[in-house]
Amino acid sequence: MRLAAAIAILALGLSACETSSNIGGVADYDALSKATAGCKAQGGELVLKDGGDAQYIQDYACKRK
Repeated sequence: MRLAAAIAILALGLSACETSSNIGGVADYDALSKATAGCKAQGGELVLKDGGDAQYIQDYACKRK
């Protein structure tokens, strides 16, 4: 019984870490294409932020040329 409770608490703790660590979408082909097109329409260029992770769309920014 104690083992089951310990596993449940551990699983709950790990799931909380997973959901709060990175809020945003994955930078897949479709997301990058859409973001690039929107940025170009504003006269900018989509670039990866300094220290950003290329896997996440929120780590990209539209910089004006």
